[in-house]
Amino acid sequence: MGAERTITAGCPTCHSTPRRPTVTTAAAAAVSARRAGVGLSGTDRQVREETSVSEDQYTQQDPTTQYGQQSGQPGQQQAPPGSTARMTPEPDHGEESYRGTGKLAGKRALITGGDSGIGRAVAIAFAREGADVLISYLSEDADARETIRWVEEAGRTGVAVRGDITDERHCQELVDRAVRDLGGLDILVNNAAYQMAQEKGIAGISSEQFDRVLKTNLYAMFWLCKAALPHLSEGSAIINTSSIQAFDPSPQLLDYATTKAGIVNFTKALAQELAERGVRANAVAPGPIWTPLIPATMPEQKVEQFGQDTPEGRPGQPAELAPAYVFFASQESSYVTGEVLGVTGGRPTK
Repeated sequence: MGAERTITAGCPTCHSTPRRPTVTTAAAAAVSARRAGVGLSGTDRQVREETSVSEDQYTQQDPTTQYGQQSGQPGQQQAPPGSTARMTPEPDHGEESYRGTGKLAGKRALITGGDSGIGRAVAIAFAREGADVLISYLSEDADARETIRWVEEAGRTGVAVRGDITDERHCQELVDRAVRDLGGLDILVNNAAYQMAQEKGIAGISSEQFDRVLKTNLYAMFWLCKAALPHLSEGSAIINTSSIQAFDPSPQLLDYATTKAGIVNFTKALAQELAERGVRANAVAPGPIWTPLIPATMPEQKVEQFGQDTPEGRPGQPAELAPAYVFFASQESSYVTGEVLGVTGGRPTK
């Protein structure tokens, strides 16, 4: 494991009086600039001009035309783990749209893979709901800084810790840092994952790849849950990230699909064990979501068509996942444990 690197924002000791989950003047100015197209590439600006994107997550609109990717997206590839800034169009993490109402006021959350994609969207939403957040990330420093910037602009404490969660010691360190820097731990989100599509199926999957996929997706979840449990009190929540691949696996993602199915059973079994302690465990099963993992792990032609096989006809955006995580983290889901919530654009999870 490489040297640990940390990015912090806010005051890690101020937990007694929850701060209002709001967007600061600076954040509002940034949002206005983005809505006007400032800093967007020509392709991103055209997509924004041609589509209707909600002002917030409550405004009603047609989900089939939302975000304008019904005809696919430009073919593109990146080296793993991928960068948000190099994606066309750039994903929506709720920077401009997520509006919090204090559902997580005073909570402390650890989110793996929080630098980009679903993890960034969850971090932004949690912060705007009033939670302090520690994110872990592998090596994408610029993406991690951007996530922390949004957490800070919501008025919350943000901490980013660099490192490899396939190392058990690092998983323990993440929990220790969350407890120390945030003053405790109330929510664990196991979101980080690794995949690499192989067109030859099992013949193309090396033992090294199989080992990395299982250690990133399953071992790390096991280590983090085990390390976190001594710090979780009544009302705390564990949220794991499964996938549509757990229910409708693709041969090219055999190893990844195997881990995502394992996450479902892990979550259901853990929920039964923890129920008497007042700790809930649930999972979110995303469908095809537009994150850096896609151009970093799929052939260019697959990237072009990504998400078009869903009933809604497009890939989902990270911002569309965030409310599911907020629901499982909040008291609104107090009678929900051991469940898997699909956010799949209509692809069935049963």
